[in-house]
Formats: sequence, C-alpha cells, structure tokens
Amino acid sequence: MLMVAIVVPYQTLGNPTARPRPYQQEFLITAYYSPLPGQCCYVKGGLEADKVLNGQGIRAADQTPVYPGMIAAPSSYAFGTKVSLPGIGTFTVHDRGGAINELGNGKHRLDIWAGYGEEGLARALAFGLQRVKGTVYPAGGQQPETHVVFEDMPAPIDELRMYFVEKDNLLAMRPKEGDRGLSVYLLQDHLQTIGYLKHRPTGFFGPQTTSAFHAFLRDFKVDAPKNMLSETSAAFVLGARSRLHARMPFAEYVDPKASQYSIAEAQRMLRFLGYYKGRTNGKYNDNLFASILKFQQEHGLVGTASDTGAGRIGPITSKAIRGKWNQRIVKQHAGRYLDRYAIDKHTSEHGQRIAEFLGEGYSGKQVRLLQTELAALGFFPEEKINSVFGPLTEQAVMKYQFDRGLITSRFDSGAGYVGPATLRSLRKDQRNILYNQVRAQGWQVL
Repeated sequence: MLMVAIVVPYQTLGNPTARPRPYQQEFLITAYYSPLPGQCCYVKGGLEADKVLNGQGIRAADQTPVYPGMIAAPSSYAFGTKVSLPGIGTFTVHDRGGAINELGNGKHRLDIWAGYGEEGLARALAFGLQRVKGTVYPAGGQQPETHVVFEDMPAPIDELRMYFVEKDNLLAMRPKEGDRGLSVYLLQDHLQTIGYLKHRPTGFFGPQTTSAFHAFLRDFKVDAPKNMLSETSAAFVLGARSRLHARMPFAEYVDPKASQYSIAEAQRMLRFLGYYKGRTNGKYNDNLFASILKFQQEHGLVGTASDTGAGRIGPITSKAIRGKWNQRIVKQHAGRYLDRYAIDKHTSEHGQRIAEFLGEGYSGKQVRLLQTELAALGFFPEEKINSVFGPLTEQAVMKYQFDRGLITSRFDSGAGYVGPATLRSLRKDQRNILYNQVRAQGWQVL
C-alpha cells in the first residue's frame, strides 16, 4: 500500500526529467523597430519602405502586440521560447523574419525589438550587429522572467543624422512630449535660436521644452496642439526664425517732434495693422493720434486720451506695435511654409513623390518617379524612362549630384545613389517647381 501511495502520484504528475532543458547557443543579434509617421529619418528613406524592412510594427508574427523584451527568432524556436543574453536581457520569442534563420556556421540569428519611432530607430542602429553566447529556455520548461530595460540600451540621436532626409522640412516631423530623437533636437534648436528655450538642445521633449513651446504658441497666438509639433506650429516656428534679423520699421519715439520719415513709417505700420486709414504724408495729425490711441487702448497701454503718453509712440507702445507687426509677418511666412507642405502632402498622397533611397538594381514605380523627375530637370532622356535603375539612371543621378554640388567626384561616397542628401535635394526641387506653378496658376495646376 505504501508503494502504491508513492508511485501513483509520481506517475500522475509525470516525469520532470522529460521537460526540455536550457542550453547554450551562439547568436548573431541585430535590432529592429516600429516606424511611425512624421519621423525625421527612415533607414530606407520613407515610412512604407521601413515597414517593408521592419514589419508593420504593431504586432509580432504570433499576433502579440510589440513590447520591450520581444525578439524574432528562426522558425525552429517555438513561440514562447525564452532567450537570456548576457548584458542585454531576457527575451521571449514572438516574431519571425526573412533573414532571421539558423546560419551554417552554428550561429543563429536573433532580432530584438528596439522600440517606436526615432528613438527605436536610433537604438536599433546603435545596437548594430553583436555576437553573443546566450541561454535558450525552450517553451514548456522552466523559464526566467522576460526582462529588458530600454534605458540601458543607448539611443544616441547622432545615429540618425546620416538618414536625415527632412533636415530642412520641420513641417514633416511630429515630435511630442516625452519623445527623444533628432526631430526634438531640431525643434529645440529653433526654439533656442528665436529666444524661447534657454538650454542647449538635448533631443528630449521634457518639461523645459514644453514650457518654451507653450510660450511660443501663446505669444504668436497659434491655434495648434500643445503637446506635440503640428504642421501649423512648425510653420510658425520657421516663420519666426526667418524674422530674426528683420529691420524694425520705425523709430522708437513718434510724436509731433519726430522726423517726417519716422512718422510716415509709423503710418504705414499702423495701416498694415488695421489702425490707420489716412494718407502716408509724414504729418503727425489728429488722425494719427487717434490711431495710436486706439492701438494703446486695445492693448491695455492707456485708458483715455488724457493719460500720459496717449496718442504717442514711446518705448512701451513701440514694443507692442513691433510685437503685433512681427506676429502678422510671421503668420504670412507660416502661410507660405504651409503651402509648400500642402504640395508635399499632395504629391505623396497621389504617389508622385520619391519615398525611398534608390540605387542600381532597383526597379518599379519609385525608379520611374526618379527617372521622370530627372527628365523634367534635364538630366535623363524622357524616351528612356523604363522603371529600371541601370547604368543610364546611375549616370543621370551622378550628373544631378555634380550639378547640385552633392559630389565632387564619381568616386565620392554615394555617387550615383539616391541617398539622404540626394533625396532631400530632389524633393526640394520638386516642391519649389510646383510651388511656383501654384503661385502662377493656382492650386488646380496640381
């Protein structure tokens, strides 16, 4: 009876030694990320191209939502397998990949999910290719907890600079509070230059950047989200930066004793702002007095016509007028930036914009767009457009690069290849050509 009591439970529970055991394995490890719209940079030149390389970035192959600690492994690794990598963390297999397989040299490929957007891309690029001997814990056996700390994995924004296609196009970027990346760095640089951010750019959208950004939106009366950069707020930031060295239009003091020139300039300014309706004659009269007084009263600078300084422009009124004038001019500049960005969106939505890096051996619609644009610019024979990036297209790209000063020799790095600098230049050319057409003929030209 004692024998039965001992053996039956043992047999019922099963033999523990039958469970799969952990084992050591050598790996070649890379990292991938989830691309997002509005990044400064894409490793393949555009959002859709990066999705092809990295996947959609929402769910893994087993439909698990992406999270820190997820890896892609060869198909011989069952989903749920754990892999501990010294100095990196413990990961769980949820994903696959076309290049993620068992190599002939005894090493196996792994791909670590490194996060979203620019920060994820920077982390993946910084991770590079690493050779690590790790421990595999098969599914069904005893396993450690998944554990990885992204903060321990560097994500330096300098890793992104070589892919910085949108360098001169802040409107294409969408950094938000809490983000880290080159887009944040660029926004901070602009805010610092126009006097709103007091510290040097860090690439982190933290409390100080938020405070500076809010102050800018308030001062320029920008109706846009406060927790992220939108196309509207980006246009105003660029507009404000373009106004930095503008000449102030009139003297600080305008009263009956001022010069005819200063009075005339004040008349022009107040007319531009909607306060003066008389002639620009350089004479200080009742009409100008009333115009200045109206401005002062609307901005809380004086109460009545008998107050000290009423109807005269002194330092305080001058500062207020110039601030209002600057707001109006910045708004005009912002409108032009928004028009250019509308052209970018139109060409992108209608498949008329080159959206990835291209080189010899590529083919398809993107190459056709490249050949068509080069033909329009006079660098490629229109009758040779064939959607194939061969020697003729490479030569045309090289001619374009020479002409735009992107290379000085055919032996330069990137010669004949449409990389970040060339793609940025091509997009700028396309934008400027279409913008001039729109100004001349209206939006229907698109």
